[in-house]
Amino acid sequence: MRPRVALIGANGHGRWHRRRLAERDYAFVGIAEPNPVDADPPVPASTPVFRDHRSLLAATRPDVVIICTPPGTHLPIALDALAAGCDLLLEKPPVLSLADHARLTAVLASTGRACQVGFQALGSAALDSLCAAIAAGALGTVNGVSAVASWQRDDAYYARSPWAGRRAVDGALTNPLGHAVMEALALADLSLLCSPIGSTGSGATRASYMAAEQSLDASMPGRLEVERYRTRAIESDDTAVLRVTLPGGLPVVVAVTLAGEEFIPGEVTVTGSRGSATLEYPTDRLRLPGETELREVPGRVDLLDNLIAHQADPHRVPLRSPLAATVGFTAVVEALGGAPVPTLLDDDLVDDLGTGPRRIRSIRGINGVLRRAAADLALPSELGVAWSRAPYTENSLQTTGSVARRK
Repeated sequence: MRPRVALIGANGHGRWHRRRLAERDYAFVGIAEPNPVDADPPVPASTPVFRDHRSLLAATRPDVVIICTPPGTHLPIALDALAAGCDLLLEKPPVLSLADHARLTAVLASTGRACQVGFQALGSAALDSLCAAIAAGALGTVNGVSAVASWQRDDAYYARSPWAGRRAVDGALTNPLGHAVMEALALADLSLLCSPIGSTGSGATRASYMAAEQSLDASMPGRLEVERYRTRAIESDDTAVLRVTLPGGLPVVVAVTLAGEEFIPGEVTVTGSRGSATLEYPTDRLRLPGETELREVPGRVDLLDNLIAHQADPHRVPLRSPLAATVGFTAVVEALGGAPVPTLLDDDLVDDLGTGPRRIRSIRGINGVLRRAAADLALPSELGVAWSRAPYTENSLQTTGSVARRK
């Protein structure tokens, strides 16, 4: 029998899920979307469209529900789907607080259902290769993880929906470049597990990391520092440098912008006592110690395919991106949601490229600042960047969501 899959949230990124479903031999049993469904791609004639998710769940009884709605709606929709007996493919960010993360985790445990989170880059064979190199000791003792990305987004991007540019849900670190944060935290976790302070010893692999994530909060930052900037009148940042310090003192720096210069797709670098390795996560290109160039490592496990295979054989097929592995990411999301409004940069620091809805704002010299921050595991204010401001800091993050804050 073909697995029955339903989609809640059909527009925006939901269009990507519709295309993926069209390529697969699953029974696409229904869509829930309160707004008119975008014509491209066309909805199959056999797929009914409902105005709300409860009607869809009652009428179609899916095995798997893909939830691709505004982040603030994820938890109540997920709880309804779990009550209906569905497994979940939940888009990022999964939830907006550690309390909600704990609640969803508890309901998953009580229902015996599974939740995969839409960090597709965690299905990468290139990531597996890098994890294997770390576990084998090719990098030696890891002393830092960093990520850098430089993208551009126009004014139309910030007008795409009512929640676009809102501080709690649409910052560069938590939405478009959230993959950089998640990849960096995942690699830092494995580095901890392979180190003397880790729990699994030098024989750790990506599989043991994923197993350990079910019971450890390895990716929970002990300390979070962030500098956030914006180039237009939005609540969220379009440029940010984040540093989290994990148990044992391992620093993780993520330096990103949506107001960039030349394009940097997204690079995560792990630096150790024997050398460094870099993963360009959007392209699955990898450079290991001793290599001079990035090389493609083909192969990705599709997260929906993985979830359905896990349904059939949960003991032999682990989830690639389980909810348990995203607790550190949720801690970052919650911390940023409570941070002050980002600093608005002066117009004389920013170039306007184009006009109208297609106008792009580009911060002069930003790529150099991000590269330096990633290389030095430092914040712009520590590098003496003239327009930088002191970071917002949270100390002693806990899985309960309690924090000690210092602004």
